[in-house]
Amino acid sequence: MTSSQVTLYRRAHASVNGTVTDSPDAPLTTLIRRWREDPGATYQTWFLWEERLKNFRSIRRGLQTVVREIRDDTFGSQYRGSSLETVVHSIAEQRQIFRGADHAFLWKPKLRIPDIYESPANQRAFGHFLDTCVGCTTADELVDAVRNLDRHHIKGLGPAAANLMYFLHPTHMPPFNTAIVNGYNALTGANVKLGKWEEYLALRSGLLRLTTEHRSLLSNDLGAVAGLMFDLGSGRYSPPPQAGDPHALQLWQADLARVREETAAAANARRLARDNDRTHTEVQGWLRDLGKALGFQVWIAANDVSRPHDGGTLGDGCLTTLPPSIAGRPGADAVRLIDVLWLDSTAEVAAAFEVEHTTSIYSGIVRMLDLALGAPSQATARLFLVAPDEREQDVISQVRRPAFSRVRELDVQYLPYSALERHREAMGRFGQGLKAVEAVSRRLNDLG
Repeated sequence: MTSSQVTLYRRAHASVNGTVTDSPDAPLTTLIRRWREDPGATYQTWFLWEERLKNFRSIRRGLQTVVREIRDDTFGSQYRGSSLETVVHSIAEQRQIFRGADHAFLWKPKLRIPDIYESPANQRAFGHFLDTCVGCTTADELVDAVRNLDRHHIKGLGPAAANLMYFLHPTHMPPFNTAIVNGYNALTGANVKLGKWEEYLALRSGLLRLTTEHRSLLSNDLGAVAGLMFDLGSGRYSPPPQAGDPHALQLWQADLARVREETAAAANARRLARDNDRTHTEVQGWLRDLGKALGFQVWIAANDVSRPHDGGTLGDGCLTTLPPSIAGRPGADAVRLIDVLWLDSTAEVAAAFEVEHTTSIYSGIVRMLDLALGAPSQATARLFLVAPDEREQDVISQVRRPAFSRVRELDVQYLPYSALERHREAMGRFGQGLKAVEAVSRRLNDLG
């Protein structure tokens, strides 16, 4: 950060009434705190991500393989399929912050860059650089390695290689990409450019100063401050305004609060959706296991068979195709989407279950009508709407609709979650056929 920019931050005001902040860097400190709390920012989505930490060791080993192959002259002249591609691909998978990290290493024939594939001398220089970085123990050694590589003037091999260095020495060398540079320039007023190692080293010095000045909030791992710059550069946050404009500061603080609220609301919505989906899948799993225990073949809805459940998938041990006698009937496409079907020894549907956790009960009723009315032989199939106890009135109100008058004729039953959860193990152990399930269900004709 430039000295003038630091001075501007230290003179910033906390509010429009002109009150001076308690902390000299209050706006920037506020930004960092909000950023750390934001469930959608890089701090929580990437920096605290367990897989990020796991990749350090594997990337180091991968780079050692690259060095060994270059030294043994077995690396080859292609990026695709090389040990370098394996390493860079594992970096590019590191969430959004490293998306596109492999572009700098892809061979571009028309530009003949990066020239580490067709030039053996450049390839050896690159291998020596990586080998040096793997063995370095101090920041000065790493900077010397950068300067030595830069002296070779390898066309197309620029500071994008710093991303490799970061995973070797995260406390000394920060990641480097367009968004990080843009964020740094927006925050500090600097003019760092892409493409040259000297520009990267200037950015590195500035990020080290920022980390030192905000030691209580930023980790020694320079991925933290780089992540903050990335979120600034990608537009998730705006940098604090310059001092002397309290109205601009107030607008910035309001915008910061809005971003925080929106991302928290989005995170809660995603969490609720995951919880709802998990509960729906869990109930399907109960019905699957109960059906098997009672001796039925089980069909899981075609769009749910691959859902993770209980260490496997929901469709484990279930039918992979519907019998031709069912698949060839009218409405078969809808029948395939019924949450759970139990089939007897004659390959006919003995029971159909629609789990209506939060979705419209209407759609489940329609699918079961397609099953029951698709063929006369299915008129004896028992039909169950499985829903949370608190949705009983929703079930009753839907069944009472004139459009569903046939539902009452088909004697559809309501199976509450609580009854299924409480009795499923005993039913599976001691029950026979559908009697136990019908005993804990309630006929919709008798409700309301």
